[in-house]
Amino acid sequence: MSVESEIQALRDEVQSLRAEVDRLSAIEAVKRVKHKYWRCFDTADLSGMAEVLHEDVHLSVEAGIYSMAYEGRDAYVQMVKDGAHADMISHHNGHHAEIDIVSDDEAIGTWYLYDDLYEFRRGMRLFGTAFYRDRYVRVDGAWKIRYSQFHRIYEIREALRERPDITYHYLATHGHKHEGEVDLAPYPKDTGYRHPPGKMPPFLDTK
Repeated sequence: MSVESEIQALRDEVQSLRAEVDRLSAIEAVKRVKHKYWRCFDTADLSGMAEVLHEDVHLSVEAGIYSMAYEGRDAYVQMVKDGAHADMISHHNGHHAEIDIVSDDEAIGTWYLYDDLYEFRRGMRLFGTAFYRDRYVRVDGAWKIRYSQFHRIYEIREALRERPDITYHYLATHGHKHEGEVDLAPYPKDTGYRHPPGKMPPFLDTK
């Protein structure tokens, strides 16, 4: 191999390594966005939640006792405000991330969720697992959630007749306090709702 060929091979290798570093850096950045998302949800951090959402974000949810869609960042943040309220315990753990960088400024992520909610104003504990399927876009150098689908794997509802002995409760002082003391209305449930086709690559909703 000539000197020129060796130099070109080294240049190609450096370029390949830079591309791989860029890809891995993007994957890590996308992971941090979703990690922040769950942290902000469980702590009712509305400003932090707004930071990770695209202004035109779309949420599509199919589950057991709730199924619905939300359009736009304002509606999404309002849902978090109403959902992570002062009379509940909110627990979301997301793991097993599968992140695909599909272009310089777009990624698709699949996450396995465990969630466990104590809804004192609805008299129930709700827990289960689900997959999130997210589309992320990079805007001005920052990754944002642009589209999100929620696919339930299982969901269990238990009657909660009395509050457990809670020795610390963050949301009690940081979450939104709904007026009154009576039970809250049921979660929104559109029995005919289905994820819109063609928004994401095939997943559980197409099998």
